[in-house]
Amino acid sequence: MTATHAPPLLEARNISKRFPGVRALHNVNLRIGRGEVLALLGENGAGKSTLMKILAGIVLPDAGQLLLDGQPLDLDSVRAAAACGIALIHQELNLADNLDVGANIFLGREPHRLGVLDRRTIRRESAAVLQSVGLDISPGTLVRDLPIGKQQLVEIAKALSVNARLLIMDEPSSSLSAKETETLFQVVRDLRDRGVSVIYITHRLGEVQELADRVAVLRDGENAGELQRDEIDHDRMVRLMVGRDISQFYGRRPHGAGEPVLEADGLVTPANPAHRLSFHVRAGEIVGLAGLVGAGRTELLRVLFGVDPALAGELRVAGRPVKFHSPADAIRAGVALVPEDRKQEGLIVGMTVKQNVSLAGLSRHCRRMGVLSRRYEQEVTAEMIRRLNIKTPSASQVVHYLSGGNQQKVVLGKWLAMRPRVLLLDEPTRGIDVGAKEEIYELMEGLAETGVAILFVSSEMEEIMGMSDRVLVMHEGRLSGELARAELSEEAIMRLATGSVAGGVADSAAARAP
Repeated sequence: MTATHAPPLLEARNISKRFPGVRALHNVNLRIGRGEVLALLGENGAGKSTLMKILAGIVLPDAGQLLLDGQPLDLDSVRAAAACGIALIHQELNLADNLDVGANIFLGREPHRLGVLDRRTIRRESAAVLQSVGLDISPGTLVRDLPIGKQQLVEIAKALSVNARLLIMDEPSSSLSAKETETLFQVVRDLRDRGVSVIYITHRLGEVQELADRVAVLRDGENAGELQRDEIDHDRMVRLMVGRDISQFYGRRPHGAGEPVLEADGLVTPANPAHRLSFHVRAGEIVGLAGLVGAGRTELLRVLFGVDPALAGELRVAGRPVKFHSPADAIRAGVALVPEDRKQEGLIVGMTVKQNVSLAGLSRHCRRMGVLSRRYEQEVTAEMIRRLNIKTPSASQVVHYLSGGNQQKVVLGKWLAMRPRVLLLDEPTRGIDVGAKEEIYELMEGLAETGVAILFVSSEMEEIMGMSDRVLVMHEGRLSGELARAELSEEAIMRLATGSVAGGVADSAAARAP
């Protein structure tokens, strides 16, 4: 905890920053004590990531002052920040996947002996820091061969290896399993006990209640307030972040489901060839797909969208048998997929909002000789900006400069412009603040009311139970069971997700023909 009389470890005073068309920060103040875990909260676009990049030397402020141990500090580069003991763990992984784990941990500061790379030192010291984050892997393992959860822990180990005094964690648990998240929590507690300060950015408010000594909240690029340890609770945090109470977060409305729109009969995915998957999703129905990390949920969605070919089985859309050899086939059949990794698979971040929104409809709305209809591009983008409340200075804004939540809305807008029959959502609110979550839930509800069939993957139990009409649960590549809305409970879902209940959907009453 912060010492009584000593100055804060790091202090930011009246920090301001503008980007083209965007005021990211305005007179923001922040302090972090020695051995303190400070949770920094705010909606997407509140300025959290920009402030952290300033503290890490990645971005220079337009105005304001930084102080370290009470002394003025000039952070004009990442190297300067590292020399002061400040390390940033990015939300998006920042690893070289063609190098091994040890090489990544020591990248840019490789030890040498007599002019030759000292691989023995790299292996020994990497093994020690990997053990400190609970990773039992060889430093010689290629990063590309690790699942994303373990890659995130490598990123944390890399930051710890520089003996940081201040560790900035931007959504560190977003890709971790429950077990890996608990390991992360223990790492944070150990760091605090050793006097290391941690700024912890997350949208998972339960994590804040468990870890934080203090909460600081930004809203629209300005300070919105602070909470001391004994004041931290869910409702107070939400009120500071969004400026209002969210009384009915999920806001489900009763509506009847229609005929099956998406049907799978004995579908076999390349990732899990030993299992046949049978299920259906009706018009106007929101079906959750639950399971632990590695259960095969994303792999199933990839097959349903034609990214990976089905090895066997039949797929029907609106009663008609279909075979998807590519995503283009799925799009023509009225199927859309919002992927988990929006930056890599859902967007072209160097292009504008209107270019991204109109991208999926290019083949439908090109004039002769492949010339894009500018009128279509402008009209559909204006509609999606209004409908989804996308916060952007204009339709010509480059997507890279938007917040994560608004980037996600652009991905959704791209597919909604195609008027899909089936909408597949893979972790649709990952890295999204509570206000944007509420908007996406309302959008899902509205689409269901118009007859769209929605199948969504989520690792948040509260989200699965709050939004689903039915839940399909996967375990190790098979459908282990199905639960109606009235049967939903965390215990029931986890029993199926861990394989505690024998049999699968194909063998149960839940797999009956619709």
